[in-house]
Amino acid sequence: MALLKVKFDQKKRVKLAQGLWLMNWFSVLAGIIIFSLGLFLKIELRKRSDVMNNSESHFVPNSLIGMGVLSCVFNSLAGKICYDALDPAKYARWKRWLKPYLAICVLFNIVLFLVALCCFLLRGSLENTLGQGLKNGMKYYRDTDTPGRCFMKKTIDMLQIEFKCCGNNGFRDWFEIQWISNRYLDFSSKEVKDRIKSNVDGRYLVDGVPFSCCNPSSPRPCIQYQITNNSAHYSYDHQTEELNLWVRGCRAALLSYYSSLMNSMGVVTLLIWLFEVTITIGLRYLQTSLDRVSNPEEPESESEGWLLEKSVPETWKAFLESVKKLGKGNQVEAEGADAGQAPEAG
Repeated sequence: MALLKVKFDQKKRVKLAQGLWLMNWFSVLAGIIIFSLGLFLKIELRKRSDVMNNSESHFVPNSLIGMGVLSCVFNSLAGKICYDALDPAKYARWKRWLKPYLAICVLFNIVLFLVALCCFLLRGSLENTLGQGLKNGMKYYRDTDTPGRCFMKKTIDMLQIEFKCCGNNGFRDWFEIQWISNRYLDFSSKEVKDRIKSNVDGRYLVDGVPFSCCNPSSPRPCIQYQITNNSAHYSYDHQTEELNLWVRGCRAALLSYYSSLMNSMGVVTLLIWLFEVTITIGLRYLQTSLDRVSNPEEPESESEGWLLEKSVPETWKAFLESVKKLGKGNQVEAEGADAGQAPEAG
């Protein structure tokens, strides 16, 4: 028994075809929106590619761009089919291609749904990418004279100023690396010598942070050096006082920014997916109702349209049987090829 059977006369079929034609062109615009969202996200990720460890984070924008292009192509073609459906002579050339086209549309909707889910689920991968990338970027902060790394100081400083953050997980991350270049150190100074000797790796470590970590909204002048030394500053206790540095780490700040972007894009993609599913269902009704017209010479006659020709369990069973037959057919062909090769070998 057919699932969700509906009766159509000529007037209803014409309205359905016209409505689907209009919806498909709206869906082309939706495809352009998906493409634009993916392109925007890719540009935003490219801006900070220097502080990202790998290219896994580009999976979502690349998928959105690809699905946007496919949406424009498929829905343009569907609009043409719906337009030709009003003319029996023009529809005849599309008739045998509609079933494969609908199968492709179903596959497209499944992939679009998975891409929308990826917008919500790839937060963990992005967090690892940002964490390792920021760690490497901070390590190269002092290499202003090294080709290929001379821009890293500016990148990190602009990042901390723009996102109001400091370090990877917090400002104390700067205490663990030498972020001051050797060219700006006086190696004849006793303090510099003592700090270098006290470190196993021979690095110049200080309890200080770059200027870009300072919060300009703080009423107190920025305490950038000797942050943990209470006696170095008047009326100061680093454990209890609200520091005039950005407290939040840049990994959390960037993750929050990109997560909000990807969540918004995921919501938009899900809404477009629902619209695409509606169009696919409408195309299925149009195809079945036009195929069931008893006499093509009399287009005014009534016909029935349905979503599935059989019930869901029967349709699923028939699908599995077709897959099994396809597998057996491939196996028989392989055995035949092996049997053909054996006599030649003999």
